[in-house]
Amino acid sequence: MQTIEVGRSANGEPVHLAYQDVGTGRPVVLIHGWPASHAMWQYQSAELPKHGIRAIAYDRRGFGHSSKPWEGYDYNTLADDLKGLLDGLDLQDVTLVGFSMGGGEVARYMARHGGARVAKVVFVGSVTPYLMKAGDNPEGVDAAVFQQMLEGLNKDWPDFLATFGKQFFNVGMLKHPVSQATLDWMQHLTLQASLKATLDCVHAFAETDFRNDFAGISVPALVIHGDADQVVPPEASANRTVELLRSVQYKVYEGGSHGLFVTHKDELNRDLVHFVSGA
Repeated sequence: MQTIEVGRSANGEPVHLAYQDVGTGRPVVLIHGWPASHAMWQYQSAELPKHGIRAIAYDRRGFGHSSKPWEGYDYNTLADDLKGLLDGLDLQDVTLVGFSMGGGEVARYMARHGGARVAKVVFVGSVTPYLMKAGDNPEGVDAAVFQQMLEGLNKDWPDFLATFGKQFFNVGMLKHPVSQATLDWMQHLTLQASLKATLDCVHAFAETDFRNDFAGISVPALVIHGDADQVVPPEASANRTVELLRSVQYKVYEGGSHGLFVTHKDELNRDLVHFVSGA
């Protein structure tokens, strides 16, 4: 793991992002979901470099091995962190790949920083364009769902995440699309985050409205979503995201859970390689 300084916290301490940088060629920056870390992209980081792609995956502030300041879990700050990474590594013609919460960083970065250095964008199981139900957002998810998440985290953080992991992969009494070992691995990744970051990011991905951010996205886009996603329902997210993009391909994975990076890793890898390479 390497680290890069992307800013300062409110008390003046440097904020470092931990990242993995493998391969050579066209750069792809992989932005993880809540509440995991860059390590969720292991199957992608092991495959993309075989196809002339440089895969860079980083830990969002508060997660994984990155700095864990008290504040800064709003999307403006998170987008600024992403800018710090792109600038610090001097990346050009980047494909940004945002999974779940990470899709919000992609949208906000493109709007806030004018899409600098970015050639293409990918939204995988993304929370965009606006996840919480509101008067002008009737397709969203009821606020009570997010309140229950916050209450569960505050009551028993590890137990909530263990249950959430099963929902993440659509694991049920009669359906086991992933092994117990994979569930244990994901649990380990989620518990590397600070509880403060985990809680604050629920507010961020639930309450942030990205609809206006899409007006600034003119580069080619790819939207990927599982039609059986129990965490981020496609009718509240992907189906609406594609309507806001100018140049977009939409891939729906039949039977796909939220955790496509594991359950549909081969299909996801093929689609990413095809899109990035322009083949």
